[in-house]
Amino acid sequence: MPTDEYDPEMGRKFIFVTGGVMSGLGKGITAASTGRLLKNAGFDVTAVKIDPYLNVDAGTMNPYEHGEVYVLKDGAEVDLDLGNYERFLGVDMTADHNITTGKTYQHVIQKERDGDYLGKTVQIIPHVTEDIKRRIREAAEGTDVCLVEVGGTVGDIESMPFLESLRQFASEEEDGDVLFTHVTLVPYSKNGEQKTKPTQHSVKELRSIGLQPDILVGRADDKLEPATKSKIAQFCDVPDAAVFSNPDVPDIYHVPLMVEEEGLDEYVMERLGIADEAMPKEDRDNRWRELVTADRTGSVDIALVGKYALEDAYMSIHEALKHAGLEAGVDVNVLWVDSEEMRDHHEDRIEQADGIVVPGGFGSRGTEGKIEAIRYAREHDVPFLGLCLGFQLAVVEYARNVLGMEGAHSTEIDDETPYPVIDLLPEQYDLEDLGGTMRLGAHETDIEPGTLAADLYGGTSCTERHRHRYEVNPEYIDDLTTDGLTFSGEAGNRMEIVEYDDHPFFFGTQFHPEYRSRPTRASPPFVGLLDAVLERADVDPAADREPEVTN
Repeated sequence: MPTDEYDPEMGRKFIFVTGGVMSGLGKGITAASTGRLLKNAGFDVTAVKIDPYLNVDAGTMNPYEHGEVYVLKDGAEVDLDLGNYERFLGVDMTADHNITTGKTYQHVIQKERDGDYLGKTVQIIPHVTEDIKRRIREAAEGTDVCLVEVGGTVGDIESMPFLESLRQFASEEEDGDVLFTHVTLVPYSKNGEQKTKPTQHSVKELRSIGLQPDILVGRADDKLEPATKSKIAQFCDVPDAAVFSNPDVPDIYHVPLMVEEEGLDEYVMERLGIADEAMPKEDRDNRWRELVTADRTGSVDIALVGKYALEDAYMSIHEALKHAGLEAGVDVNVLWVDSEEMRDHHEDRIEQADGIVVPGGFGSRGTEGKIEAIRYAREHDVPFLGLCLGFQLAVVEYARNVLGMEGAHSTEIDDETPYPVIDLLPEQYDLEDLGGTMRLGAHETDIEPGTLAADLYGGTSCTERHRHRYEVNPEYIDDLTTDGLTFSGEAGNRMEIVEYDDHPFFFGTQFHPEYRSRPTRASPPFVGLLDAVLERADVDPAADREPEVTN
């Protein structure tokens, strides 16, 4: 039976997940859900996300194009799918678990410059493909099963070196140690018929480069009909039992339950030859199912005030709110508030909200709207949580509107402000490169005993992940703390947590607690926010709300 330690007698197993027809189908959630079920069965599971873009990492990418930048404990700035893997698998990953074209090419070119290839012509095959395979094997070390998701869709020119690497990889491993899962769209015709032709063409493309899928997962609004599964199996050369449905569900955390109902986990374990090593079904970890299917006693409205009208740009915050809702037994309805248009179009959303969250961000756009939202929360006793830039703007708002420092601001936004209460980190002044140069990753914060922060974290320290260049200016701390504002968390001379005494819940963090939130371990600041909301708000029965369907 598996233990928490890697079993070398069993050997490492690999599941490669590719996608076809179109991007954004949810292959990452499918992979993460499979991993969750394998973990429930007692296996040690990890994941690797392959991103075929030329960026070395996701740190400089626009959230409109690629969603939020997720930060790992070692400071790696990665694709948001790594956040889903951490949340579903309950593990902390590192930069080794994200492979990009830029990272791979940078390494190979540097080796060529250093003379490591002994004068050979450096080529995609074998030099790049060997580096990709090395990275996958190193990331899988010490685990039973490694899930590897290839971003994009089959046929993308950017993905070709990675798919060729997987073809070579499979031929180098023992039979039964590698599975290929292909996730594809199954659309409907106008008369409601499930169409298999896109899947057929996608698999044909995959086979043309030497990869035969072992498992096919069909994404559709509803479960695949038996006739649809049979047709896919016939034309794609897999058994009927290897075709699975992944229909839309009310929430992504229900996907593991859906694929378990389909029997995907049992099929995977049989094909990998580890079924006999799995825990008996009656002994498997069932906390996930119990958590996500528990009854809700009501619902609350939380305003998220940001400049990106895009859920993916704030995915970790959205998920952290859901996690706190799971712990509190309520549904959380997120009201998306455009901070640029708040005065003209979104004041009503702020006014109807039970709580307000102001997230992190960079640049001046939308900051005045965020400051107005913070002012409204402070003056109307609405529970408030500020994250990174939201923490900094809470300090700016207080300096302006309570202490009378007219024009107070962050030098990031106004370098001529008369009161620079937020200023650039000292070590940032001489930097020229933008990528990977912020204060990043996990850092410890000392917490003042007897404060709200100490109550939330249950102690006098916490370790959370950071991503920022600016901080509270130490020259203004004495002025800022004269009348109820408290910096209750510090890291040396850096202010990490702020709270306001004369308020039901006014709390800000320089760090990003959302990155460490899990469905099974909600983030303390988000739990505190919802606790304060529930004390203050009239909660409507959850049954009165229609759940939002997500892919």
